[in-house]
Amino acid sequence: MLNFDLMEEFGHEQLVFCSNKESGLKAVIAIHDTTLGPAIGGTRMWKYTSVEEAVEDVLRLARGMTYKSSIAGLNFGGGNAVIIGDSSKQKSELLFRTFGKFIDGLGGRYITAEDVGTTVKDMEYVRMETKYVTGISKALGGSGDPAPVTAYGVYVGMKACAKAKWGNDSLENKKIVIQGAGQVAQHLCEHLYNDNAELIISDISEEKINKVLNSVKADVVDPKDIYNNEADIFSPCALGAILNDNTIPKMKCEIIAGSANNQLQNEDKHGKMLLDKDILYAPDYVINAGGLMNVSNELEGYRQDRALKHADSIYDILTRVIKISQEENIPTHKASNKIAEERLLQIGGIRKIYSSKNK
Repeated sequence: MLNFDLMEEFGHEQLVFCSNKESGLKAVIAIHDTTLGPAIGGTRMWKYTSVEEAVEDVLRLARGMTYKSSIAGLNFGGGNAVIIGDSSKQKSELLFRTFGKFIDGLGGRYITAEDVGTTVKDMEYVRMETKYVTGISKALGGSGDPAPVTAYGVYVGMKACAKAKWGNDSLENKKIVIQGAGQVAQHLCEHLYNDNAELIISDISEEKINKVLNSVKADVVDPKDIYNNEADIFSPCALGAILNDNTIPKMKCEIIAGSANNQLQNEDKHGKMLLDKDILYAPDYVINAGGLMNVSNELEGYRQDRALKHADSIYDILTRVIKISQEENIPTHKASNKIAEERLLQIGGIRKIYSSKNK
């Protein structure tokens, strides 16, 4: 597909390609919708197999951020960026400072933060060239790693799903399979372990697995066997598109609730498949909104207690999503889209009223 065709399909405003030979930077920035305010979203560094793959990923991620901001009640639009490269080998100060120059050139239409493959330190390099960045270290007045608040939001979201599914939001003795053992998964495991849940974890990195096992007790399974485990809850906490034609028929769980972005490979098709299997799916951009709440809080003067309090609202948001899904017999992602789109439409109407801020 041509880039304009892709942008039209996903409803994007802007797609920016960034290239710099000296630093080796090859990046794409996508701005989906700025109805609610400037676009905000992470910068992912990944070894994509093609430019086309990178473009499709950034467009999906940016669109997800629009819906995430809207349903979380934030006054931000949706955007995202991807840097094409191996995050374990190709990072440098020059790379991220160059990237910061490109972000600054957008004049505040896009505010970035860390994502898969990038860190707080990387964002500090970006900050040397632009003020339009969040997720910097606490020492510099930022919020630091957003993983603890993201994980807490996933945890309270799981409890909301448990309440809807079983009539009680206790996770005690529930068997929970967690796909991925990164920072968010580690903090999530600690919450669940403290609730006496039975944990099963998996990751391609033995180092990450061992880090989780240093703080909690869990069984470990091979990544290729992750979908074959019977569980009460399956929690995707790695990359997206893992709910698809091949994996959904294998699912032996009652709830899917995790931090990964874009979990449904095809929203309409695979959301319907989960509904038909009576699996309660927590829409990813709802349950993982704690990270966005965390970095947006930084723009107002960061306080973690305030960010965690905001993440508590994920329980009520998901409860509302599930209620609409049940009442209208529609997949949960359609119910959450409906709520997000209603707010976009309402606030978009307000923006048409002239004021001095329109200048």
